[in-house]
Amino acid sequence: MSRGAVAAAIAAANSAGRRANAARAAYAKIAGHYEKAQGEFADARERVDQIAQATYMGSSFSRINVLVDATGPADMMDRLSLVDQLMRTQQQDVERLIHTRAAARTAQDRAGLAKREAEEAEALARGKLTAAKDAQVAAVTAQKALIRLAATRQAALRVANAQRASVLAQYREAVASEQRIRTALRGWAIKSGNDGRYQGGRLLMPVRGWKSSDFGNRYDPYYRVWQLHAGTDIAAPGGTPIHAAAAGRVIRAGWSNGYGNYTCINHGRLDGAGFQTCYGHQSRILVHEGEYVRRGEVIGRVGTTGASTGYHLHFETRFNGVPKNPLSYLPSCLC
Repeated sequence: MSRGAVAAAIAAANSAGRRANAARAAYAKIAGHYEKAQGEFADARERVDQIAQATYMGSSFSRINVLVDATGPADMMDRLSLVDQLMRTQQQDVERLIHTRAAARTAQDRAGLAKREAEEAEALARGKLTAAKDAQVAAVTAQKALIRLAATRQAALRVANAQRASVLAQYREAVASEQRIRTALRGWAIKSGNDGRYQGGRLLMPVRGWKSSDFGNRYDPYYRVWQLHAGTDIAAPGGTPIHAAAAGRVIRAGWSNGYGNYTCINHGRLDGAGFQTCYGHQSRILVHEGEYVRRGEVIGRVGTTGASTGYHLHFETRFNGVPKNPLSYLPSCLC
């Protein structure tokens, strides 16, 4: 959760708290009015009760008794005026009773409403406060998660950089190894000039499988660079037998960096150059340097050694060490 969202939640909680305080103050004020109205109603009711009691018992407030005791016309008029005044006072007391009772009921209703509003405001404030606290907890949790993610990313970046440096070093060694292979095969071709011409015709398919990558420039999935893919990849299950594509003498059999377990066979001269076939990424090499092999003889097993991303045979055809497209010499196109 963002800092803005947390701040908004805290502001909402504070606003709800202020509304709750205002509602409580309003309730207290209205409750005071209600208590005052109740007191006035009690006083008015007491006076009316006194009047009713006096009237019932025939007290001196009776109009007839007052007039009978008059001593003369003037006294009678005074007594009538007094009786009228008393009657008006009694009527006012009754009306005050009715008014104060209505006012008390109104104040009671308002007090009840104010109390409910105060309770609702307090509940809202508690909810907003809880939401604000939850927002703060979520923000802290998110911040910790972000810190952990950043640390993980930095660690992953360090590992990736280290791996990249390692792969780059392997790539540079593979490039140097390729140059050494070309030089060695060219030197062997010159040295074995008396091996005669290659007359085997089309090559034998070295392994039963399917083409997974062509000869030519491509993006290397292992080194992650664009470079020449010096052979044709033939995918096959691990351990599948690898056959010599033609008869010849093994001139290289061993580990060769990116090629993994790597074997090269010299087949004599073809088109004026020494002709060799090479077999990379083997799980096992079953021949040794200097050994003469027949066409179709099992010389190794399919593997995924060296700079490989899966089981396959990396098959090459070279002339004086320079790689050429093997599909030009194999019996089928492996389409």
